[in-house]
Amino acid sequence: MKNNNNQFSFTPIGYIKSDFKHRYETPRQGVLAGDSISYINLESGNNFQQAIKELEGFDRIWVIYIFHLNENWKTMVNPPRHLDKKVGVFASRSPHRPNPIGISCVKLERISGLKIFISESDILDGSPVLDIKPYLPYSDSFPYSSTGWVKTDIGDKYEVIFSSCAAKACDWLEKNAEIKLMNFARLQLEFKPDDNSRKRVSKLGDEFELAYRTWRIDYSVDKLKSIVTINRIRSGYTSEELSSPEDKYEDKELHRKFNKDESLNPSF
Repeated sequence: MKNNNNQFSFTPIGYIKSDFKHRYETPRQGVLAGDSISYINLESGNNFQQAIKELEGFDRIWVIYIFHLNENWKTMVNPPRHLDKKVGVFASRSPHRPNPIGISCVKLERISGLKIFISESDILDGSPVLDIKPYLPYSDSFPYSSTGWVKTDIGDKYEVIFSSCAAKACDWLEKNAEIKLMNFARLQLEFKPDDNSRKRVSKLGDEFELAYRTWRIDYSVDKLKSIVTINRIRSGYTSEELSSPEDKYEDKELHRKFNKDESLNPSF
């Protein structure tokens, strides 16, 4: 809808429900999202049941949505695969845009009532959806187009495996706090896992550390076999910090319970 000031306002048709709660949890592109399933929860009372008739016959759909967590934009950005080079925001897919509008081509899994289930999505939980359009290969696909500064391959992909105690710790955190560390670790470490120039990666002797909020993921890299092994999950708090009453993130009690279970964080 257009008003007299040459501005436009939009009403979301629905919202995304996804496992990706934070920006750093999302894959660089939706096709790297693995088996994660999200859904678009369409708003009721708008006769959207009719608006989605025949949509289920398409393999893929375009989802136009709002980058609702972004409060500013940048003229130049650092693409994640080219950290040493800045490009103009219009030459990138960065969410830091003058109008915070995103567009993703996702895989349509199924439709149930007003819920549209999708996969291969990089859209954050809670994102307002503005529109949905079917993907048409004959008009939307141009495989031989020049891609400018963007590399056409995704690079060497690493297999990410978990030790038994690391897997158990991930299960515990998901059950007790809905923290999905397994998916986060895979998304972050499938490519360039030994690149410690990234904000959340540090080198610790022969190992590496990946930070997830107040948790730490210790892992090793076998470059010859292209394997990343998650060795342990541990608290990012020191014992002194855990004994302090200050609790900025309101999660210290969770860390205390985690540390008490020796099967989750055995001594190495």
